[in-house]
Amino acid sequence: MGSESETVIAALDIGTNSFHLVVAKPVETGFEVITNEKEVIRLGHGAGDMKQLEAEAIERGIASLKRMRAVADVHGAKLRAVATSAVREAKNRNEFIKRARKEADIEVEVISGVEEARLIHLGARYAVAAGEQPMLLCDIGGGSTELVIAAGDEILLARSFKLGAVRLTDRFFSTDALHPSALSSCRKFVRSMLATIKPEVLELGFEIAVGSSGSVEAVAKLIRKLNDEPEPKSYNRCEFSAKDVTKMLDLLADAPTVKERARIFNLDSSRAEIILAGAVILEGIAQSFDVTKFTYSDYALREGVLFDTLAREKLLDNPEDIDPALLSVKQLADRCDDRPEHSAYVAKIALSLFDCLQKKLALPPASRRYLEAAALLANVGVVVSHSKHHLHSYYVIRNSELVGLTDREIELIAVIARYHRKSAPKQSHAEFAQLNEKDQTLVTSLAAILRIAIGLDRTQDGRVKSVTVRAEDEQLLIFAKASAKADIELNLYAANERRNMLADVLATRVKVLALK
Repeated sequence: MGSESETVIAALDIGTNSFHLVVAKPVETGFEVITNEKEVIRLGHGAGDMKQLEAEAIERGIASLKRMRAVADVHGAKLRAVATSAVREAKNRNEFIKRARKEADIEVEVISGVEEARLIHLGARYAVAAGEQPMLLCDIGGGSTELVIAAGDEILLARSFKLGAVRLTDRFFSTDALHPSALSSCRKFVRSMLATIKPEVLELGFEIAVGSSGSVEAVAKLIRKLNDEPEPKSYNRCEFSAKDVTKMLDLLADAPTVKERARIFNLDSSRAEIILAGAVILEGIAQSFDVTKFTYSDYALREGVLFDTLAREKLLDNPEDIDPALLSVKQLADRCDDRPEHSAYVAKIALSLFDCLQKKLALPPASRRYLEAAALLANVGVVVSHSKHHLHSYYVIRNSELVGLTDREIELIAVIARYHRKSAPKQSHAEFAQLNEKDQTLVTSLAAILRIAIGLDRTQDGRVKSVTVRAEDEQLLIFAKASAKADIELNLYAANERRNMLADVLATRVKVLALK
């Protein structure tokens, strides 16, 4: 681990049903929790299948974020916030994100369902200590259910389903008294959704089934009471049978109203309202994938975010750590690029140029990885067609399941790659116009660097060994050093043909020359 013993980090899970904050400090084994906070917000409740965040829900959410920020600030913690299905699916999500930034000073990362699954696995794997044992992981949230099959740290399957305890409650159990056909209808709906991946799950197989989230914990607690088992200090790694899930579900359904459910099973009203839907999903997973026993994980998304942040900040010194984002990018490049070795060399040149120009262009350090990813993926559009492949690259990147990256980061990488050739960015281009002004400047700067890097490997054989930059006589000079006695005239010509965008960004003349 790094030497920053005073470092404190915080992870905030902005969920459909509740917001969870964990504040921790790095230790040799990972992190040590300082404090936890949870607030039931119902951000995605009653919003037309979560296509719109209701005004009252946004107000509740922003008020909660302000409190969460205050808690993080008390501990001097660096806060990272991720939002899941309620924000991810809402058409008016930008309103919430902007208000979070302005009123609570929180930058919200909207993560994809697959990225959510990866982060949950990162947390749960540590909590249940499954080792290399093949594992089926299910996390039942308010708006979605994430399913993962993994062996050790290798994810073999990751899917996100629009099956959440709040979402299904709104759809099937919205009346105070349970409709006679509601339970059977919900059960059929869940099984029909899960059936789409049943063959893959059964083919891959697993030895342990792990469940995480509030719904799974609530069901596990009720089952222990049902079986007259003593209350444990921690429910982490608590085991319960699939048969008991069905038995518990039927008992919950026998309660005539939400109020009776709360009274009979000693549940708070917010949990009593959604636990039936959560139990239906858990039962559906058991029946669909032949699960006989579940193990509960006390760690889920927020702990996964902590581990991911520790890795990003280099606070975990584990040589086996792999940057999941870069690995995912390289896998896509290997699948779709007909010359991935050329793209990898372009990335190397581009990063050298970035390091030389970062201060001059006022580029944030995090944007270095966007440039690297865009360089590696600039040519993936050839899998569709060589003609206009820069346009195809945008759509391939945007619609690929890249892990370790936020939705915004994937969009930036896709747009940078889109501008690696042909026309410069214009407001008439929809994908560029929808970026804010700051991101437009970032994209233009990084694409300008990428264009010159591509020119410097025009021969596609890595004959340009290194690059240096010098400002001289009111112009920027980029010097390319050839390997051995290689001829780089074509490379210099191609780079100079691509220099205009960088010249425009810097408002100065740019020349690319050979280093003598």
